[in-house]
Amino acid sequence: MSLRLLPRSLGGQLLALLLLALAVTQGLGYVLFADERSRAVRAALGLEAAGRAANVALLLGDAPADLRASILRSADSPLVSFSLAAEPAVARDSADAAEFIARMQQILGAAGQELHADIHTRTLPLAPPPGPPGVMRPMHEVMMGERAEPVEMSLSIRLAGGDWLNVRTMFNRPELQMTPQALLPLALMAAAVALVALVTARRVVGPMRALAAGADRLGRGIDAAALPLSGPTEVRETTQAFNRMQERLTRFVADRTHLLAALSHDLRSPLTAMRLRLEMLEESDDTERLRRLVDEMQEMVEATLAFARGAARSEASAPLDLAALLADLAADAGAGRASLAPAAPLLATVRQTALSRALRNLIDNAIRYGGSAEISLAEGGGLARITIADRGPGLPEDQLEAAFAPFVRFETSRSRETGGAGLGLAIARTILQAHGGDVQLRNRAGGGLEAEVRLPLGEG
Repeated sequence: MSLRLLPRSLGGQLLALLLLALAVTQGLGYVLFADERSRAVRAALGLEAAGRAANVALLLGDAPADLRASILRSADSPLVSFSLAAEPAVARDSADAAEFIARMQQILGAAGQELHADIHTRTLPLAPPPGPPGVMRPMHEVMMGERAEPVEMSLSIRLAGGDWLNVRTMFNRPELQMTPQALLPLALMAAAVALVALVTARRVVGPMRALAAGADRLGRGIDAAALPLSGPTEVRETTQAFNRMQERLTRFVADRTHLLAALSHDLRSPLTAMRLRLEMLEESDDTERLRRLVDEMQEMVEATLAFARGAARSEASAPLDLAALLADLAADAGAGRASLAPAAPLLATVRQTALSRALRNLIDNAIRYGGSAEISLAEGGGLARITIADRGPGLPEDQLEAAFAPFVRFETSRSRETGGAGLGLAIARTILQAHGGDVQLRNRAGGGLEAEVRLPLGEG
């Protein structure tokens, strides 16, 4: 069976393969059984014909010469013909005639001094013998009609007077018996296999689907309880390993996020003290440079705290109309700075504050480097696709992915007013990936940069 023809689900594939194996094995068994049955029936018919020929030979040997013709007519039938001749019709034995010769010698005893047998397959049915009455010819045609592979057996038995008794008979392979009674066991076995496959698939597929859903929730950053252990041993072990991995990842991310937030928070105090000391010093070029450095450090600390809050995911998810959210963000950016293409309402379950921060960072980025942001919303493949585009200088193709790394800035003036701290795109991607989505950058035809946000429309 081609892999393309198999069902996509595990349960369907298991059922299809089991039924295929059952059909092949039962079909081969049925063919072998039918062939053995055919061989047995043909052997029985051949032995019966051989015994009949031997008995006729004994009768002819003991009967007067004037009664031989009557005995031959009485022995003839639609399938067996007897005749006397001076020469044998069979001069030598065929390879598979030993069993029939032994049967005739057993009956003939001392009278069976010389006999020959030849067995071969005919492609056409044997014509009826000329001796029987015409009423027997239709019987012969009915018995032999539309049958394949008839077997013809020719016998020659030497009688006491020197004449040869020539016997010609034919029998056929029995037809296959495709009756409801013969097919009932196969139907019962198919039903039993389907039931076993269904139960097995439910025990395996159920926990595997729960495992897939748990992995999807973990990828979206949704805090969830450990998955229940159920199903076969291998599935239980896999689920248990997933639960341990989920616990370690959650603890790892939480520890690193708390560490980052704590460091950024603790840096506020010395920065504030440094700012106060600078205010007490006389104005000079050095104090001005130090003040700029303190402001830059303060901005980096605030951006780092915002990044940590974006990764913390403490906000609960709730249904939200993405079209309405984008309209509010475009209005907040100001007239002429951001525009939203007409979009139908589109609901998604998200953390509103975090998602707003991510989309606002992308919009601000487009306005900062391109002068304005063009926003659009569409749905496709179970995803919300949000596009935020500008007509700025764009980025080299090999730098599009590097732009999402923390503290990476491509603004050549190094001004904190125009370049920021380099965490806006990193925060946006962290938040969107925590929702199970992502964001990609690409250059626009004709100049400019385009950020495409893909966000699942299911549970966020």
